Amino acid sequence: MHTLHRTRRDWAADLGMFVFASCFAALTTQAVPVPADLSPAWRAADLLAGALGCASVFLRRRWPVQLAVALLVGGAWAHYLTGPALVAVFTVAATRPWRVTAWVTAVAFAPLPVFLVQLPGMAEDRAGSALTYFTLIAAAIGWGLYRRSRRQLVDSLRERAELAEADAALRAERAQQQAREEIAREMHDVLGHRLSLLSVHAGALEFNPTAPREEIARAAGVIRESAHLALQDLREVIGVLRAPPGEFGSRPQPDPAGIVELLAESRAAGMRVECGPLPSDRPAPAPAVGRAAYRIVQEALTNARKHAPGAPVRLSVTGGPGRGLTVEVVNPPPAGPTAEAAAAAAAAAPPGPGGQGLLGLGERARLAGGRLEYGVDGGGEFRVAAWLPWGPADPEL
Repeated sequence: MHTLHRTRRDWAADLGMFVFASCFAALTTQAVPVPADLSPAWRAADLLAGALGCASVFLRRRWPVQLAVALLVGGAWAHYLTGPALVAVFTVAATRPWRVTAWVTAVAFAPLPVFLVQLPGMAEDRAGSALTYFTLIAAAIGWGLYRRSRRQLVDSLRERAELAEADAALRAERAQQQAREEIAREMHDVLGHRLSLLSVHAGALEFNPTAPREEIARAAGVIRESAHLALQDLREVIGVLRAPPGEFGSRPQPDPAGIVELLAESRAAGMRVECGPLPSDRPAPAPAVGRAAYRIVQEALTNARKHAPGAPVRLSVTGGPGRGLTVEVVNPPPAGPTAEAAAAAAAAAPPGPGGQGLLGLGERARLAGGRLEYGVDGGGEFRVAAWLPWGPADPEL
């Protein structure tokens, strides 16, 4: 069984309605014409009905429709029920559906046709009293409808605000997820290249401990330099995480011009990299495009160093404004005694999650408006190819 729980505000509102009904009955007693031959018992019954009607307004929340119908019917012969009837029809109009309100309104105005028929021969005071009664009933119903419409509007605005807040929270969560994915890609791309250099040289030293002192010194220098650069890159990434929002763009971002440094580092690590002429950096492509091109070359060289140690690598970066930027990195499988030694050295390094970097590069290319393909071609060589948009040059430049 459902139990109606009332708040202090509900009790205060019901008390106010009780006071209104009581005051209405007391203040309008002299304004209602009463037949001179009305018996004292009838007057007492009218007063008792009015008292019970005023007390019944505390039941308006539990049985609003039943209470309204009873008070409207009783009000046809008891003047003191008019105030409680106004409260009851107001409650129905403010809290019940349109169809129920229309039904109660029909009950309230059912005597109106009879009143209109008898109006020509009716005494002026009785006609005025009846007209005032129907006007008050209409006003109470109208006020209730207004309160209900306003409450529905407030509820609708509150619901919209809650939905907007939930949507904003969802967008913020998605933005945080995208930021985490971007940070993960950045750390993978930045550290993967440096750590692969460390792994290759450390593995080579472990595989060939009797190498000449000069070769060991050179490998140790590369390891030291790679470790230093890895720490520097890691500090930059952490600096981005600690920087206030909006300052990511102030950090120097990799671009196609940095490919020259990648080639130098890879060749210093013992890789054989062939590269044709690089496109002119004036005018430079969009920052997202330049960063994606740099990361594609970096990850492709890292993969070649890890999975095809000792194999030659062919790098091609072509294109220009209006034609787009094409990046292609091709390496054959390792072969020969030198490659076997390098492969053994690479095998000594801890394995990493294969393919995750290439998947991230595909996402980078897509976000920059381009595309990326990778896999083994018909000749058995592993090929990474990407196309990135490069807008036309400004004719005034």
